Parts: sequence; C-alpha cells; structure tokens
Amino acid sequence: MKVEVNSSSSVISHIHSLLQDFVRTRLQNEGLPDFASSHGNILFQLSIVPPNSTMQMKELAEKINRDKSTTTVLVRKLESEGFVQIIQDSKDKRIRSVKLTEKGRNFTEKTSSISKALTQTFYKDFTEEEKKQFCGFLERICNNFED
Repeated sequence: MKVEVNSSSSVISHIHSLLQDFVRTRLQNEGLPDFASSHGNILFQLSIVPPNSTMQMKELAEKINRDKSTTTVLVRKLESEGFVQIIQDSKDKRIRSVKLTEKGRNFTEKTSSISKALTQTFYKDFTEEEKKQFCGFLERICNNFED
C-alpha cells in the first residue's frame, strides 16, 4: 500500500481497524471475551500496578483518556463480568477505587502473549532505529492534537 501525504489519517484509521481485527481473532482463538479496546486498556492499566493495589477511578479515567462517567460505565461492565472489583472509600463515599480480581489477572496474563504477537507483527522488518523514529513521529502527531 502506497501512502500519500494527504491520506495519512485514512491509513492510520485502516491500521487501527487491522489491529482490532488482529486482537479480536486472537482473543477468540484463546476463548477470551472480546472487550472494547477501552475495557482492555482498563485491565492493562490495573495490571501494571502492584498486585492487590487499587487505582482511584479519577486516575484510571486520566490514564485511559476518558471522562469519569464513561470510565465508571466501562468499569461496571468489567465488574459485572468478574474482572475487577470496585471499592468505595470508607471515609469519603465519593471516592471509588478499582482493582483486578483473580479472573482479571488471569485475563491480562493471557493477553500479554497476544500483545507481544501484535507488536512483533506491527514492527516486522523494522530496524531499531526505524522503530524509534516512527514512535517519535507518532508522539509529535499526538502532541499536535493535544496542544
């Protein structure tokens, strides 16, 4: 596929679709649920905190780039499926934290291999220098929109 400068956003959209298909297929092959990418991101964010630690809903919302109300809906879905536990602060009822359950930890362990395969496919035939340059370009694009 030849990429024209003015069609870069279209190519990015196409890549996004291919990435989703890749993950969905691998999840199906592993017998794992096909969550929305935001659900997967929540589970990932919770998996990188120390075991049995919690993350406040506000912090989680910031990490997944969603507002608190959207994050709450996403987390409730994961809670109903048994992947996370919501814990209400005993002193301030407005503060809620989230932590992975055993089922959530098992899910993130299994998806780790899918993530590695995705990265290997993504960067196939790239040199280390090309990977660094590419990530730098992506970071600049993100910064352009965040400014």
